[in-house]
Amino acid sequence: MSAPASTAPPVPAPTVNPLRAVRIVKIVVNAGVGESGEPRTKAQSVLQMVTKQKPISTRSHSTNRDFGIRQGQEIGAKVTLRGDVAREFLDRALEARDRQLYAESIDRNGNFSMGVADYTDFAGMKYDPEIGIHGMDICVELGRAGYRVRARRVAARPLPRQARVSRDEARQFLIDQFKVTFLE
Repeated sequence: MSAPASTAPPVPAPTVNPLRAVRIVKIVVNAGVGESGEPRTKAQSVLQMVTKQKPISTRSHSTNRDFGIRQGQEIGAKVTLRGDVAREFLDRALEARDRQLYAESIDRNGNFSMGVADYTDFAGMKYDPEIGIHGMDICVELGRAGYRVRARRVAARPLPRQARVSRDEARQFLIDQFKVTFLE
């Protein structure tokens, strides 16, 4: 005699809430040279070559006589990337870093920063003696759906704990999506 067949319905697989998914909010690529004129113009051209976006100038917030910087003087350039362009750029930037990051570069809100020493580290970039060697800082902000609650103009509120991205979640996101290895 055989065992009776189970009539219980199959247990559905746990569903993943798409609103809990970690995503890239924005990437800011910054090249600060500390002076205006030709070095800043070269940094701007490097950012434009690497990101394929038009950079804007960054200005100093205060005067520092030791460095010869006046308040409001243009001392660098930056580009802000969002959406698919940001994801594609982050993939290229991580490739320039051999897909390695330091675990300490991720802050408690899941954001992280890294530097690229030379623009020629990016695939397809050739050294131009007119420009020289220029590096850049890359700052990545990670978030979930609803992160805008903290920055909206009307009825801004603190971001709830469950909407924040932790260090561990950011680390897992980078491992899963970009195959990053962490240096300890």
